[in-house]
Amino acid sequence: MSISSEPRAAGADATSAYPTLSQAHLTHYVRARLAEHLFDESDVSAAGVAIYSLSDPRNVREIRYVGQTIAPRRRLLQHLNTARLWLPDQLPWWIKSPKLRPLYGWIRQLYREGGRLPVMVICDWVDRTAARHAERARICECLEQQRPLLNYESEILRRQLLLI
Repeated sequence: MSISSEPRAAGADATSAYPTLSQAHLTHYVRARLAEHLFDESDVSAAGVAIYSLSDPRNVREIRYVGQTIAPRRRLLQHLNTARLWLPDQLPWWIKSPKLRPLYGWIRQLYREGGRLPVMVICDWVDRTAARHAERARICECLEQQRPLLNYESEILRRQLLLI
């Protein structure tokens, strides 16, 4: 997926590794293509809390992050907005918690490598009271499959799985 036909920001270098768009152009690009990056594979009705994963669009089964939300579309937009893809390539200093920087660094790297955006795949819908347990179970499942998760909880859970 490339956005080379999108307008570049004024003064953008034609040889840059990724399209340099203004915040307004990037927002338009993301919103126009959001449906291409959001899938529900749960086979249940969309009610309650969604348990989802984020993946590289080149390999959707290679899960990089697991989360939960009651509004998947809005949550995907939040992830993309928090990554601030319109800013120059740099350490995401605006992320208050250093534990979250790897996730947003990964999203920025995807974008740098051809304007790619992460894919959100909903794997389940659960009741609010079961959401945290379902999210942790999915994280553990991914760790057992040796997925390279970026969740900050994954390192703690990875150590716990070694003890079991």
